[in-house]
Amino acid sequence: MADSFLLSIAESVLGKLGSLALEEFFLAWGLESDLEKIKENLKVIKAVLLDAEQQLSLNSRIEIWLENLKQVLYDAEDVVDEFECEALRRKVVKSGNTTRKVRRFFSSSNPLAFRFRMGHKLKQIRERVDEIAALKSKFGLTERIFDRPVIHREREMTHSFVDASDVIGRDQARDNIIELLQHVDGEKVSIIPIVGIGGLGKTTLAKLVYNDQRVATLFELKLWVCVSDVFELDKVIIKILNSASPDKKYLDMGIEQLQRSLREALKGRKYLLILDDVWSEDPRKWHELKTLLMGGANGSKIVVTTRSNRVAEIMGTVSPQNLSLLPHGDCLSLFFKFAFKEHEVKQNPNLTTIGEEIVRKCKGVPLAVITLGSLLYSVTDEREWEFIRDSEIWELKQKENDILPALRLSYEHLPSYLKRCFAYCSIFPKDYELNDIELVYLWMANGLVQSSNENQELEDVGFRYLKELCSRCFFQDFSEHYGNVFCKMHDLIHDLALSITQNECSMFLDSTQQIAKSVRHVSFPHPESLPKDVPKSLQNLECMRTICFVNERREGISSEMFIKTCCSRFQYLRVLDLTYSSFEELPASIGNLKHLKYLSLWMNYNIKRLPNSICKLQSLQILLLNRCLNLQELPKDIRCMINLRFLGITMSRKYLSTGGIGCLKSLRFLFITECYNLEYLFEDMQGLKKLRRLAISDCESLISLPQSIKCLTTLDTLCIAGCDNLELRMEEGEETQFSLQRLELGWLPKIVDFPEWLIRGSTNSLKVLKVEECNNLRELPNCLQNMASHPEIQIIRCPKLNNNPLQKAEEAGPSTSLS
Repeated sequence: MADSFLLSIAESVLGKLGSLALEEFFLAWGLESDLEKIKENLKVIKAVLLDAEQQLSLNSRIEIWLENLKQVLYDAEDVVDEFECEALRRKVVKSGNTTRKVRRFFSSSNPLAFRFRMGHKLKQIRERVDEIAALKSKFGLTERIFDRPVIHREREMTHSFVDASDVIGRDQARDNIIELLQHVDGEKVSIIPIVGIGGLGKTTLAKLVYNDQRVATLFELKLWVCVSDVFELDKVIIKILNSASPDKKYLDMGIEQLQRSLREALKGRKYLLILDDVWSEDPRKWHELKTLLMGGANGSKIVVTTRSNRVAEIMGTVSPQNLSLLPHGDCLSLFFKFAFKEHEVKQNPNLTTIGEEIVRKCKGVPLAVITLGSLLYSVTDEREWEFIRDSEIWELKQKENDILPALRLSYEHLPSYLKRCFAYCSIFPKDYELNDIELVYLWMANGLVQSSNENQELEDVGFRYLKELCSRCFFQDFSEHYGNVFCKMHDLIHDLALSITQNECSMFLDSTQQIAKSVRHVSFPHPESLPKDVPKSLQNLECMRTICFVNERREGISSEMFIKTCCSRFQYLRVLDLTYSSFEELPASIGNLKHLKYLSLWMNYNIKRLPNSICKLQSLQILLLNRCLNLQELPKDIRCMINLRFLGITMSRKYLSTGGIGCLKSLRFLFITECYNLEYLFEDMQGLKKLRRLAISDCESLISLPQSIKCLTTLDTLCIAGCDNLELRMEEGEETQFSLQRLELGWLPKIVDFPEWLIRGSTNSLKVLKVEECNNLRELPNCLQNMASHPEIQIIRCPKLNNNPLQKAEEAGPSTSLS
């Protein structure tokens, strides 16, 4: 479905072509006629896209025409971005506080040569757009209004499939499995399979069992592992070990070491292990793993979820729990729970009738019911409900393991801007845990987040996109840490994403794999299988925009040759995610990637320094250096990264210099983590004019915060944890200028009196306050007493606190929000 993205791409390119800054460039260089011609033809082409989409199955030449259109749109976007890169470069060079040395550092391009080259590129784009527009009439395409309803509603709260209140009709199945877990039989380790087709709620049922209070006291150790498509012994062992000891590292272990570590982890312990989503029907692989798992104490249990009866036969030691289709009555209850606000059902008798007809088409699959219920939430127009009921998609012949029609409908009714964002998520492996802020910045880096309002932060637009996808149940399993929200995609939702983006995104599984030339986003879930250099099948993809290492094994790339090739071959890269990498040097040629907006070196333990050429990346929006434990310093010209919006750092130095981070006026998010030697932060923090979120964690030598922190007028979230020597005292004088919405303090033994200066200006704005494991904290300030009934104030395990009005909240878990 290559055409699904075209409307959004066309709108994005037209928006960029119409920017004032770009028009000034073209006007000054006499290129405005080319610009206007491109815009005019794109508007004409955009008007016939709906007709072209509907005729796609009737004329194969239209498919080629649409593919050519997509390529020229992407190339036009690259040209526009190149102008933006040049504008940022000139801004740095012209800045008043820039030394001559820095001027030379950033003024390598010849303005006349740039003007000539870009004029030639723009002319080529215009000629290609002219040609595509001319072909439109040969196909007899007509202008049509986009008549498919696009539903923009959002739920008031985000639903997670884990919530017991959202699960209907599975109480008996849950109780049956818990009874088996409680039963003592002759088996040292019993294996209980849960079997059913995709979307029935096997994983949800397993989670209900896993989190049930009756199970909590039965086992010394509880482990959860998503096996998914690949059942390779070493990978499964690593997942089990990561679940047992998430802080330990198992990357460099061979299979013998891994097996020994697993035996030691389970030895003599009564455990419950959930193996979720098992596909492999190879009995030898299961027998190898089962032998290792026998080391637990008597009464240990393994619950396996699978779509395959053959897997259940191979693995099970008791009769499988066959999960049946949900009865029609339960499906109706589930649908109405998601489609209507509370007490709203009886007020809409016509919609209720149409809803019953829609539910019958879902054929008892809970996931299908939930997604359509979420799609129609608070929609009162009967025509939109009828459009769903009468869609031709229901008539498509359904093959085994095909995408459910209800899921395709949910996707088709997304706004075009959400379609591209959702499809981009196909680069992640199944069961991959997504971080909300990093996902939003990945979308931003690829131009998928657009705002027509200059006063609206792109991050806020991106969070709204994510919230809307969550409200439609495209994501689930939410958790929260330091204000960051984590979530996952259901397996079938992931299959849906893969099915709609075959020519855009690809997961590179091994070196023999052939990649379509139209692919622009590539992820590497199995980096251990990569050669030292970029495979030839990838080197031809000169328009690559994303290279991303994402895998549960926590492995990245170690080859510096691979990185050098990326820097030389892929000049249009927007995202270079080298998470878990282990190379020692980042090549100086990284500075050539002028389009790069997202760079992650997260968890590279070997890198010690960054080349100063990295500061030539004026387009860079996010730089992640967290857990680079041996990084000695930041590049000296970091102040020149004027577009940086998110910086995460770990360093081995004792202090952060002034004139560096404090000059990053575009910075919105700053995470300082695991800087074990850090004693002082930079003093010029007042320069961070747009900082919204500051997180400081596991900086055990940190003594104090700078006085200038009070000047962060835009700060709304502050999280400080694991800083053993930080007292959080502040000199009286200048008043705090920020109004916090979220404050988290944890594992701060030096705090005796609550640092009232932190919340003095926030009593009306504060929405979340969490204080945890501050063992010497004695008193809360009086201003908090009036907020004691607030549901999102948590005081957890502060034993010396004298005036804790929230004793009951100590047992409560953290709540989750998406803003």
